[in-house]
Amino acid sequence: MAIATINPATGETVKTFTEFTDDQVEHVLARAASTFRTYRRTSFEQRSAWMQRTADIIEDEVDQIAEMMTTEMGKTFAAARLEVLKCAKACRYFADHAEGFLEDEPCDAEAVGAASAYARYQPLGPVLAVMPWNFPLWQAMRFAAPALMAGNVGLLKHASNVPQTALFMEELFTRAGFPEGAFQTLLIGSANVEAVLRDDRVVAVTLTGSGPAGSSVASIAGDEVKKSVLELGGSDPFIVLPSADLAKAAEVGTTARCLNNGQSCIAAKRFIVHSAVADEFERLFVERMASRVVGDPMDEDTDIGPLASEQQRTDIVELVEDAISNGAVARCGGTVPEGRGWYYPPTVLVGITPAMRIHTEEAFAPVATVYRVDSLDEAIELANATAFGLGANAWTDDRDEQALLISGLDAGMVFINGNVTSYPELPFGGIKTSGYGRELTAHGIREFCNLKAVWVGAPSGS
Repeated sequence: MAIATINPATGETVKTFTEFTDDQVEHVLARAASTFRTYRRTSFEQRSAWMQRTADIIEDEVDQIAEMMTTEMGKTFAAARLEVLKCAKACRYFADHAEGFLEDEPCDAEAVGAASAYARYQPLGPVLAVMPWNFPLWQAMRFAAPALMAGNVGLLKHASNVPQTALFMEELFTRAGFPEGAFQTLLIGSANVEAVLRDDRVVAVTLTGSGPAGSSVASIAGDEVKKSVLELGGSDPFIVLPSADLAKAAEVGTTARCLNNGQSCIAAKRFIVHSAVADEFERLFVERMASRVVGDPMDEDTDIGPLASEQQRTDIVELVEDAISNGAVARCGGTVPEGRGWYYPPTVLVGITPAMRIHTEEAFAPVATVYRVDSLDEAIELANATAFGLGANAWTDDRDEQALLISGLDAGMVFINGNVTSYPELPFGGIKTSGYGRELTAHGIREFCNLKAVWVGAPSGS
């Protein structure tokens, strides 16, 4: 795939970039290794000041950054602004909390016959981040902010359709005062990731992306015995039970399904509704999905912009057509609009069966599948009947049902009566084929640290 900015609203190529040569890649890797040797000795106070300055720049330039992201991958300008500001929040969060998250943890010195004993978190070195296009700034930032605050240095291999965002991130951290080489972008294709990951100077890898990409990176990292963290796909359930506020559930469900033009791993995708309230919920949900305005992502009245690429739209067209040909019914949407750009309308499919591909595959577009069940147990069973396990969403005001859902849903995150969202203050990640490891909060910053046990004996002669 060419490294280029192609505006998904028009299909026009805005700018192309030349892939790095082997010599350029070597220069980046050598600088990362050299920088780490000195950067790891900087203080939390220094890193925090640089990270706060990063947040300042982001907030000062929010509109320019948002416009760049909208041009590269098609999210609405309003959504892009929110993403940019979320990145500033994450920078400030880790600037304020990293030292506390990584402070020495006392151990039982007496039990091990030491004068003192503790566990210390120390940085590992250059970490490779392989990042996707759908949240081009946020998903890279939720790696970068904690990694840099921990004393690691970052190497970003971003998706090939968001090169301007990738290059901006390197420039951003340098402008904020971080030493040159602390965070660098590699303009390389997917075929060259393996060579970088196998390089001895790269100590670990984090990937957010597809299942096949995650499997490949995990295999290489395992072969090299290097730490890896994977955040992969999701087909999150959205369970609605009789005690739920149906109007609120339908409204939040619409937002959850259409977030980022439907291109989010943690978007609600499978709507599992109790039969007692299914008719009313479907009516409300379809009404709200159909009312979303599809159009120019730069227009403030637009709710949903184009999909990020022509291939993205081709993939969802094939999934929907397969479902309909096997008996599903589109309550709204389901057809490609006329005109240029890679648009696809909000779509609600009912009558889903296991014979349809969309029953097991992730729909990366504003397409919702709706199921009916007759009990809480049946809802949980259907929710868990997937290879994915990223997030799960459930709506009920019954405390006993809430407890059963929290314990019974197979997912890395469970949200009750609210939308699944990533917050710096909560651990983020999944289970099963949705990946392993965690990002954000204390759990995320510690993923790329060496937890070193320290034992100190009594002074000689004492």
